[in-house]
Amino acid sequence: MNEKFVVTPKTERSVTMTIRIETQYNQKLEEMALKSGRSRNELINMAIKFAFDHIEFIDSSSQKK
Repeated sequence: MNEKFVVTPKTERSVTMTIRIETQYNQKLEEMALKSGRSRNELINMAIKFAFDHIEFIDSSSQKK
């Protein structure tokens, strides 16, 4: 019998990190999680993805005053 059970290294899909957020954001996040039926983690990841997809950096010297 030459069949082998091949196991490859697991690729990382996520990392665990600790963040501090303002109390008001935590309360809003709790409300959104209850309303949507999604986890806080899922909502945070959705918000981060949205921010990355829509971010624009503006040089402070180019802003109109």
